[in-house]
Amino acid sequence: MLIDTTVWIVWLRDRDTQTTRHLDMLLDEGEALLTPVVLQEILQGAKSAQALDTLQKRFQPLPMLSPTPETYAKAGALYAHCRWQGITPRSPHDCLIAQIAVENQVPLLHDDRDFLFIAQIEPALILWPESRRRHE
Repeated sequence: MLIDTTVWIVWLRDRDTQTTRHLDMLLDEGEALLTPVVLQEILQGAKSAQALDTLQKRFQPLPMLSPTPETYAKAGALYAHCRWQGITPRSPHDCLIAQIAVENQVPLLHDDRDFLFIAQIEPALILWPESRRRHE
């Protein structure tokens, strides 16, 4: 399962939520997947050089789903399709993350309402939990 940045942030803050408990299970089973843009978002939040080093060591072993140039083109098209339907995702990265999940046919663990809207436009996007609202 591909894990969105929103879940990682809550998990790194050691908060107990439905999604962080699910992430713990996925990590125990070796089923948590990362993608470069999520890694970037996690690392850019480091508060010090030591924190950055700790984050890099923690996330380096995770399996990585890497996008191709075609992935970026499809993510851009997905963003445009969303806008045409009156939905403007707050971050174009969300369309890229969604497209990576779709291409790899893996569910996306998230805590971001934008993915609920993106999934209305891209029915191949599988979300967990499916009908989640932001914040528990």
